[in-house]
Amino acid sequence: MFKRLTSTALVFGMAALAPPAWAATCGPRDQMVSHLTEKYQETRRGAGLSSATRVVEFWSSAQTGSFTLLLSYPNGMTCLLATGNNWSDAAPVERPAQITTDEAT
Repeated sequence: MFKRLTSTALVFGMAALAPPAWAATCGPRDQMVSHLTEKYQETRRGAGLSSATRVVEFWSSAQTGSFTLLLSYPNGMTCLLATGNNWSDAAPVERPAQITTDEAT
């Protein structure tokens, strides 16, 4: 019984001290951008503010079809939010001329 209790405590103790899973997907922005441009030929296609201090960036590559969504912080750290393949740019959907925003609601 003592061995089982000690083993369980040791396993859960090590799990509690392990770095969180998201920590592996964050790093210095310059290294993350360098990796995207060199390995996947991705370029930044757009960006926007997620809050007053965070920037969400969209990167994609027409050559490889890969895409990446990044979250950048003012301290220089950047985290991967999502990655994928087979990206294609969609043509913007145009609203018919007779419909205005007031009529649509």
